[in-house]
Amino acid sequence: QVQLVESGGGLVQAGGSLRLSCAASGRTSSSSAMGWFRQAPGKEREFVGGIDLSGRDRFYVDSVKGRFTISRDSYKNTVYLQMNSLKPEDTAVYTCAAGPRQADWSRDWTYWGQGTQVTVSS
Repeated sequence: QVQLVESGGGLVQAGGSLRLSCAASGRTSSSSAMGWFRQAPGKEREFVGGIDLSGRDRFYVDSVKGRFTISRDSYKNTVYLQMNSLKPEDTAVYTCAAGPRQADWSRDWTYWGQGTQVTVSS
């Protein structure tokens, strides 16, 4: 069992920055990758980016590439999502996920957090 808790969401103006944190606890050895998803009102949940916890492999969707950066602190079992140059279209509930490493980063993951709200004003 793995519990994921996100934090760091809030309200920012366009062009601003936020850093989201995802702290994992429990049997964390059952997962080798962690990722971030987001869901805006009226839209389906979409994959944002992920990181392989055993290496340096990272992946981002085109809409956030160059603006968002995923990093990790293995000793704290925490993954971060640094978001720069935020746009109103980035507004969504951001949710952390964990599970085994798969070729398809957007597939169903094993564990999910509750999400943290990110609102970007124009």
